[in-house]
Amino acid sequence: MPLIPLAEAREHVLAHCAPRAPLSVPLAEALGCVLAAPVTAGEPVPPWANSAMDGYAVRAADVAGAGDGSPVALPVVATVAAGAAADTEVGPGQAVRIMTGAPMPPGADAVVKVESTRGGPDATVVEVFEAVPAGRNIRSAGSDIAAGTVVAEAGTLLGPAHLGVLASVGVRRPIVVPRPRLGVISTGDELVDDDRPLAPGQIRESNRPTLVALARSFGIDAVDLGTVADDRKALTAALEGAAATCDAVATSGGVSMGDFDLVKVVLGELADMRWMQVAIRPAKPFAFGVLDGTPVFGLPGNPVSSLVSLSLLGVPGLRRLAGRSDLDLPRVAAVAGPGLGRRPDGRTAFIRVVCRWTDGRLHAHPVSGQSSHQLASAADANALAVVPDGDGVAEGDEVTVVLLSLPAV
Repeated sequence: MPLIPLAEAREHVLAHCAPRAPLSVPLAEALGCVLAAPVTAGEPVPPWANSAMDGYAVRAADVAGAGDGSPVALPVVATVAAGAAADTEVGPGQAVRIMTGAPMPPGADAVVKVESTRGGPDATVVEVFEAVPAGRNIRSAGSDIAAGTVVAEAGTLLGPAHLGVLASVGVRRPIVVPRPRLGVISTGDELVDDDRPLAPGQIRESNRPTLVALARSFGIDAVDLGTVADDRKALTAALEGAAATCDAVATSGGVSMGDFDLVKVVLGELADMRWMQVAIRPAKPFAFGVLDGTPVFGLPGNPVSSLVSLSLLGVPGLRRLAGRSDLDLPRVAAVAGPGLGRRPDGRTAFIRVVCRWTDGRLHAHPVSGQSSHQLASAADANALAVVPDGDGVAEGDEVTVVLLSLPAV
């Protein structure tokens, strides 16, 4: 089977992954979702003028002559706490004790911070040591958001602050493209899911925990659907059940050119699959298809290969399902450390590296083990260095890296 470019495999995936239908979700569940419709503020934020400081609401003209050596004494006629109504008007030569966030009382046009006064919680008179102009330490109505403002456009990927903005304008159930639910299945008679002693030929299953956690770290709602033995009936039931209950399915193992890859046989019968040999290293074998309308990603069985395959080919498709515009993991430039050499083989190498910021530049150093079965070494990597076919990248040269997580400092 001829090798195909990574870009071709990616485009094939994207062509069969359409964004999910929008729906209304509780605000607490909207983090990481894409907004499907713009949100317009129906009211100003803040809804009324309020104090930006703990202090005293005054008329600016009354404290125009105040200073360190010439305090102005004002009778305190009321106290306004946050959440209370400001019912007492500030008349000429008066002050109202006020807390941060409390509404400005009528008549007052400035707030003197408490540090510039002398008095106390029970004082009937306050001494002011600072002249403040009108408007000082006041948050005016609508100073954050004016009524009628579009606070979030359709297509916005909702982060924590976005949720706060939506809450501040009373939107408790935004309309979003929901995050896709990815069901992850491992296949193979050799896999052991618990801590019992291994029999000859058995290995402990590690791909599924890795893939579920990796997908979740990329903003995908991944669920663990367990290990399925190499049994045609069991595989059929597991795959059909996953396709019926999830928005996408990822299988690990059984997609290479081996004679005993039963998952390949079963998927070939159930789904419209394309079996590919992608011109990358690791993660050359890759399969993708659609089962009853649900995208299916056939990932290789080697632990590092499945990780790389999900990162490079699974993420774009899953993010397309989520309605995101940032389909791929971020790629940035880094300074190559030693050890990024290679031999020509017709493939692009994705070398596992640790990226750190040093002197304002990102530096990429390869982890010790680069074989596709060496998951322990790959666990320390936070990026993949993209090394084109050829002799590699010399130390000190620029190299592109795919970020799997934020680089360390």
